[in-house]
Amino acid sequence: MRDPSGRLLQLLSLLQTPKEWPGTELADRLGVTTRTIRRDIDRLRELGYPVHATQGNIGGYRLTAGTAMPPLLLDDEEAVAIAIGLRTAATAAVAGVAETSLRALAKLEQLLPQRLRRRVASLSHATVILPPAPGPTTDAEALAALAAACVIHERVRFTYTRANGQSSRRLVEPHRLVASGRLWYLVAFDAERSAWRSFRLDRLTDVQRTGVHLPARELPGGVDALTWVKQAIAAGSVRATVLLHAPIERAAEQVPAWQGELEPVDEHTCRLRTHPDAPHYLAYRLTLLPMDYTLLDPPLLAEHLASIAERAGNAIRDFPRRTG
Repeated sequence: MRDPSGRLLQLLSLLQTPKEWPGTELADRLGVTTRTIRRDIDRLRELGYPVHATQGNIGGYRLTAGTAMPPLLLDDEEAVAIAIGLRTAATAAVAGVAETSLRALAKLEQLLPQRLRRRVASLSHATVILPPAPGPTTDAEALAALAAACVIHERVRFTYTRANGQSSRRLVEPHRLVASGRLWYLVAFDAERSAWRSFRLDRLTDVQRTGVHLPARELPGGVDALTWVKQAIAAGSVRATVLLHAPIERAAEQVPAWQGELEPVDEHTCRLRTHPDAPHYLAYRLTLLPMDYTLLDPPLLAEHLASIAERAGNAIRDFPRRTG
């Protein structure tokens, strides 16, 4: 590659991928010698890009974090993907992210070439994003601090408020963050209780990093963080089992996956096991089923379903019933 400026930009684009590049491979990619690669690396360092080099047979070059953020190089698809992600993030359930995302999007769109700006604008004009339903939000700074603590295995302290309103100070070793719809969960080892716990981030305040780093722990039983959170939610929430008066083939077409798991019973019926939820909302979800059903468990949902049925009956009491 004869154009030094173009070669430097292409080299930077390669180094921005999460990989350590041997000098010989970079030279082959760019059609130059390894000596030219070394000179180009020095030039990038002069421009403020922190390029780290390792020696040996498996050594190479990679871009590391520096004290300042140098310009990023994005290809067309990466730029469009980031623009779409920023626009979508404006409706996220993380407090403070919406305004920040829109500011970043405005800066990015100002720098996009006209051809890419038209692609992003076309998608924006053709797409309507429903705002999230009212509900709990997660503090962006707490989310970032806990994410960093998970990566470097650093103990943190925070105040946690349980569903019953009781608050306590916790000292934990963060393991993983798990996102579930609007809710974020922290899976961590509670140092003072010597037990694994999952914490909802919207109930978590006053996060303080301790600077204490410990070896990483593995969750018991060989499960991953997602499975652990699912099990923790199920242990403290309400599930329901209903008999659907429809064959499982038809139920699979009509019952959305978020309603739960289907199991065959016979050729005319199947069983639905719902995901955990609060009793009143779980009853509401059951009323959305598009076929007749019989509640099997738990009995406490019968009262909630009866209340919904009574309100619905009162709402149409003055309307004549159709016959035939």
